[in-house]
Amino acid sequence: MIFTVAIDGPAAAGKGTISRAVADRFGFAHLDTGALYRAVGVKGGDPVQAAQTLTPEELARDDLRTLEAGQAASRVAVIPEVRAALLEFQRRFARRDGGAVLDGRDIGTVICPEAEVKLYVTASPEVRAHRRWLEVGGDEAEVLAQVKDRDARDMGRADAPLRPADDAIHLDTSTLSIDAAVAQVIAAVAQRLRQR
Repeated sequence: MIFTVAIDGPAAAGKGTISRAVADRFGFAHLDTGALYRAVGVKGGDPVQAAQTLTPEELARDDLRTLEAGQAASRVAVIPEVRAALLEFQRRFARRDGGAVLDGRDIGTVICPEAEVKLYVTASPEVRAHRRWLEVGGDEAEVLAQVKDRDARDMGRADAPLRPADDAIHLDTSTLSIDAAVAQVIAAVAQRLRQR
């Protein structure tokens, strides 16, 4: 069975946690597409070459969840040649047999516009910055500034800007518990599976 769940949204909105839970619940494969860009960003050197030679082992690096890796990902993600190099990998993963959940910034709009379920998960910048600060520490005001800078870069880039797909289900997690957010997404996926 080919079945794709595309989950897009800004940093620290909860899409990664939701994506993993949905993949576990339905037995689907999961791909955090941000990890691809984080791996390219932290690999260093020429970003295009780094994207073209990316290996699965590099997606398991311990330093991919740092604030620095997130900033590096945002910087290399604006390079069209980097995006092109990673596009086919993501599309093949999405349409694999057995179902797949992908989370990122342009899954429902560019990578998999044919996805069976599309979600746009968001939260206020302040809530997202607080979540990220709890993960990485540091100065919370600085983390908020970095979240806002990253949003501006991701939403303002010429190639595949962050935006919801026209037919995406919107989920604001600002005041939702993770369990409540996951439950809403699982219900949406289950309903779509029943319709097939």
